[in-house]
Amino acid sequence: MNALVSPFVVSITPFSRGGELDEPGLRRHLGRLAGAGVGVYVAGGGSGEGFALTLPETRRIFEIAAEELKGRTPVRAMGYEPHTAVQLHDILLAAQDVGLDAAQVYSLDGGHVFRPRPDEIEAYYADVLDGISIPLVLSTHPSVGYFLPMSLIERLCTEREVVGINVTNPDLTYLVDLLDVLGDRGWLGTRIGVHVGGEMQGLTNLALGGQGIVSSMGNLVPRLLARMHASYAHGDVSGCAADFAELLRIYNAFTKLGGSKALKVALTMLGLAGGYPRRPRLPVDESVYPQIRELLDRFRIAELELDPADPEAVGQPESVR
Repeated sequence: MNALVSPFVVSITPFSRGGELDEPGLRRHLGRLAGAGVGVYVAGGGSGEGFALTLPETRRIFEIAAEELKGRTPVRAMGYEPHTAVQLHDILLAAQDVGLDAAQVYSLDGGHVFRPRPDEIEAYYADVLDGISIPLVLSTHPSVGYFLPMSLIERLCTEREVVGINVTNPDLTYLVDLLDVLGDRGWLGTRIGVHVGGEMQGLTNLALGGQGIVSSMGNLVPRLLARMHASYAHGDVSGCAADFAELLRIYNAFTKLGGSKALKVALTMLGLAGGYPRRPRLPVDESVYPQIRELLDRFRIAELELDPADPEAVGQPESVR
């Protein structure tokens, strides 16, 4: 079993009710993730609400993440799907300047149903990576309307210091092909780790030789996520499968109530740093709060996740009204 088997969490970004970045809350949350033993992406386009951040705010989040996580757990920049190379290039430069461990490179979002031609994709990567020396994580995701061709991935992995590939694709054959290409080159699990975006394909990815999950649900249950991967790495496949099944049920239930917005409410109910979403996202309606409380009880989240020996993981339950 290779040493790269490990999960990553796309950290939420806590905001105040008025929409300001909650720096103390972010520090508390990042400390809790590190204590659970998961790697962390910050300022991500999904649960990190990276699209709603200014570049100075993104850089500040990188600085806080470096202060809280460097040397404790892998910490990487994520950003969001750009419409131009300049948008992501500036984020990569900020991550590089701050000294994060790696930075994800999102695919180009052409906008207005535009799908870039192969030569336009090539030009995008040439522009976005110009002057970038930080280790890279490639992303291939359906949000942009296409997936990276294997030939491009292989070339980038040959020419650049690529340490990871994050794959979100409902077609499992794409994942199989990617893992086979990397395995044939001797890169998989040695230099490059492959993680699947979202929980659904997590166990499949591990079984195929990949390294795990890039998770948003890990903001709520990082210890469960870490235990699942540790069990697999130590050969406890049945324990891993049991944890994976529980993770999927938690993921399914919270996704129906608002996803990362519901997670923020749940964290606050547990006395942890959750905060509020920032516009254009709006908080979940208060009518959903009883259902979120019921899920916390049903899945015994406090019992599962709150470690009395870890001061960063325990809080006093707070009002979310």
